[in-house]
Order: sequence, then C-alpha cells, then structure tokens
Amino acid sequence: MRRPHIRTAAIAVAVATAATGLAGTAFAGPSTGGERSAASTTTTAAAVVKAAHAAAFTHTAATGVAQGDELHAQDVLVDPEGARHVRFVRTHNGMPVLGGDLVVHLDRRLAYTGVTSAATHAVKPAAAKPELTAAQAAAKAAGAAKGEAGGAELVVDARGGSAVLAYQVTVTDNDSASTVVVDAVTGKVRSNTPVADEFLSPKLLAALRKSGQTADPATGTGSTTGAGLLGSGASGVTHYPATAKGTGKTLFVGSVGLTTTATSRGHYQLKDPNRYGTETRDAKGKYTESFGAGTKFTNTTNVWGNGKTSSRSSAAADAQYGITKTLDFYKKTFNRKGIANNSKAARGMVHWGNKVANAFWDPTCNCMLYGDGDGQMFKKPLVVLDVTGHELTHGVVEATANLQPTYVDADGNQYGEPGSLNESLADIFGSNVEFYANNTKDTPDYLVGEKLGLDQKFLRRLDHPSLDKLEGTIDYWSSDTYFTEVHAGSGVSSHAYYLLAEGSGSKTIGGVKYNSPTFGGSTVKGIGRTKATAIFYRALTRYMVSTTDFHGARVATLKAAKDLYGSTSTEYKTVNNAWAAVNVTAANTPAARH
Repeated sequence: MRRPHIRTAAIAVAVATAATGLAGTAFAGPSTGGERSAASTTTTAAAVVKAAHAAAFTHTAATGVAQGDELHAQDVLVDPEGARHVRFVRTHNGMPVLGGDLVVHLDRRLAYTGVTSAATHAVKPAAAKPELTAAQAAAKAAGAAKGEAGGAELVVDARGGSAVLAYQVTVTDNDSASTVVVDAVTGKVRSNTPVADEFLSPKLLAALRKSGQTADPATGTGSTTGAGLLGSGASGVTHYPATAKGTGKTLFVGSVGLTTTATSRGHYQLKDPNRYGTETRDAKGKYTESFGAGTKFTNTTNVWGNGKTSSRSSAAADAQYGITKTLDFYKKTFNRKGIANNSKAARGMVHWGNKVANAFWDPTCNCMLYGDGDGQMFKKPLVVLDVTGHELTHGVVEATANLQPTYVDADGNQYGEPGSLNESLADIFGSNVEFYANNTKDTPDYLVGEKLGLDQKFLRRLDHPSLDKLEGTIDYWSSDTYFTEVHAGSGVSSHAYYLLAEGSGSKTIGGVKYNSPTFGGSTVKGIGRTKATAIFYRALTRYMVSTTDFHGARVATLKAAKDLYGSTSTEYKTVNNAWAAVNVTAANTPAARH
C-alpha cells in the first residue's frame, strides 16, 4: 500500500528570529489546559524563548545541551498560573539531531524549573566525519527499504542512549515510503520507519485475511434529518465568496449540517470559511500528496452526497463532518486553533489511491487521506468519525511531542512505547471527538472503530483493551511491552486513561456496558472524562517529547494534574492510582530505557 512521504526531522527556526517565528504561538488558557495567543499576555514569546534558551545552556547537566548545539524554538506555552514551557528541536554543528528535542520549563519570573528531554546525554557524535559518501548511504537505504532513494542528509542520531553520525534518507516506491537512517561510519541501517501512521496496521490486515473477515459497515440513510441539520442555500447573499449552510448526506451519520462556501449565486464549494477554510477534495484514485492536485467538490444544490457510495460526495460529507467536528472539539475544549494550533485549515482527500483499505494522516500535505477500501476486506471508504478524530490527533501529536516508534519490522509494523503512546492518544482524543459530536447515529463511546463492521464489534476499546483479539491489545505494562506492536501496546495508556476518567469495575454509559479490570485487583474511582482529558492534553503539550514511554507518560500526567489541581488533590492521587492499576509505577521504572 502506498504511504505518503515524510518531512525531515528537524525544524530550522532560528532562535534569533523566534519573535517573528512564534508571533502566533499558543499560550495556555483556562484550567482545562487550553491555549491563548501570545498577544494576550504581558510577556512576549521572544522573551520567554530567550530565557529558556539561556536556561538550557546554564543547566547543561540536566538538559544535555553542550558546545556545538543549537536550539530552535518550536512552541511556547504559558499556563494560567504563570509557568512557561518552550519546546525546542536541536541541531549539532548544523546537523539535525534525531531524538534531540526538549521542553524547558520556567516559572512566571522566567526562572528555570526543569526540563523534559528526549536525550539526557550529550549529542556530540564520536566520529566527526563520515566514512560513507552520501551516494553510498543512499544506496544502503534503497536496499533496506527496497525503493528509490532521495538525497542523503547528514544528521546526528541521538536515539537509544548514544550519539552517532548518520545519514537520513527518504526511500519511496509504488507501494511505500520510508525514512531510513544509516550509520555514516559503519554503513549499518539504524532505523527504517514507514512515514505514514496508518489507521490499520499491516499486522491487523494480515489477521483479517487469515480469519477471512470482511468489514462492511452499514451506511446511514440519506434522507434522515439530523439534529444539527442547517438546511441549504445562502439566503440573501450579495457578496461572494460567502458563508452558506449546506447539508451532508453521509454514509455513516445520516444527514448533517455543513458550513460551506457560496462561490456565486447558486454555486457552492465544500469548503468551510468559518474554520480556517477547511476543505475536502476528491483524489479521484490518484496517490497524490498534493492537496492542490485534488478536485474541488462543487455543486448547485449545497446538498452533498446521497447517503450511499453511489455518490462520490457521500464520503466527502463524512470526511468534512469528521474534520470540522475534530477542529471544534480541540477549539472548544482547549482553545486549540487548528491541528498545529496555527489557525490554518485542516484538509482531507477522499477516494485516495486505488482500492486502499486504510486512512492516513499525511504530514507532507498536512491533510487526511481516505481510501475507499479494497472491495474485499473493507468494502466502504474509511471515513467514520472516530477514524478521523484518531488520525487528525496524530497531526496534533506531530505538532507537539512528535512521539516516534522505536523500531519497525520488515513488514512495516511499528514497535516501542513512544509509538504505542502515540496510538493511544489518538484513540483517547478520537473517542472524545465522538463525545463532543454527540451524534445519535454514532453514539459516543470508549470504543474505537465500532462502525467498521468487524466481527468483534469494535477495533479497540479503552476500558478493557485485551478484549481486542484481532490485534492482541494488552491491558497492563510489562518489560515485554517494548516488543509489542504499537496498536496492541496502546492498551496500556488507553486503559490508564479510562480508569482515570470512569474508574474500575462495571458501568453502563450511553447504552454500552464496560467492565474495566485492574492489575492486582485494585479499585479506582474515576474523576470524570472532562478532567481526565484535560490532564492528558496538558501532559502531551507540555511534558512529553519524542521518546516518552509509559513511565514517562505517568510522570507527565502527574505533572499536568499537579498544575491543574494541585499535588494533594484527588485528581493527582487518582492519576497515580490509574497508572498503578495498569502496572506502571515509580518502583518498576526500568533502570535503562530502550
């Protein structure tokens, strides 16, 4: 299956020009862990970045910053209580550092209070010059990923507790794209990572083939009138383009209201001017990574689709609905303005590729790509609501902690706790999008992929992850979790989140029965979904980095709970109890991280 290309790991935003580059940077808002712009604070982003940069070079024993390092500010957040957090990526002697990201924490007086760092060691490589040429490294990468190599870029690979001079190469062919890192001295392939985060893993697709299952979810009815239906047309419009109220007749959630653009009298485009110009287009079977290459959805009725796959617009209505509901969830819950918090459009392309049984967040075009299904195992487009919420959350993670898998097998399956945490956060916030949308045709729940039509009635679930037999999802952490495929490993932190929100034992919510177990039979009393979600969001945006594992996530959520509710609060104590209930404790933190 074709996967989109990846962007380079480092983001070159010079610290000297941070005032310009971060002019629209987000600052934390109310107690939910939301965000507000730098303009609304008395301390400028430039001053915060300057103080954090100085602190990083002053506290080198903690930050690992050393001579030859340069820090490039990515994000600045200011909490209501005054704490500041600056996220940096790093270069060393001008070379991007893989696994070199860090967040410097300051108090309201801009004094250093701590650091969250992906690498706690110096990132200076032992070898100053490569033994391999760029062409030799590209050839090694092409052989490893079995494709055509692009240019080879010198980087420092600081992942895994060491610092090695290496080449980073993007390799593509008709079916895949990978980022390959090759040791510049020995020629050893250090990593070979698929560039797209597919909703359905190669392991799951293989399990479905073996079991002979098909996923053929029931569609909605195009004529049903939903509670949010706005009608169609742009009454009284005299100046174009103008905002219009349209109707989406979707495949999975019936008829819904969609905000569209009237381009002229009686002509409409599936583009939402109230949400940064968010738009869905038709890839028309192409494997394009350029949103501009997609065909605009236009019509003269402002009614999109017919509730069936016979209309190409039906899947587009689902996608546009899911994307805008995801944007609204992040905006209304955390005041996050867009996926990257930069007030830019979120975009989607449906009918992507030829018989693609998957959906992707594509970092190259910053858009969602939806396949139509392969016609065998998956018979309909993968445009259900929680798939969209899940995949767009990968975009949020990319823009913040940028959690990365630790290694990848020959079939493209990803492994390692940071990758599992990434999948878990996508499931957690994807389920929250359902609760936010509160659509009666897609009842909110703690299940993921329940509309896909699988035999087990869901793909994953947060309350009791091991009920997912297809992926072999796990309930509890152990030392073997490092070697667990990321979708299966996601159960650890998803389970901790559910326990934090709803508690252990049996419960019925929205007509769905849950029964969440705990490690050792402990009892956890939940603090509610709103507070649990606020804690996990604050932890992601302030205290997680690319290498954060489950024990690091425990520390991050405890810090977030302390920020929001205090270290003696019930919320703080319940965070600790929820992680202990999935066997993640301070006592069993591995002495040496992988």
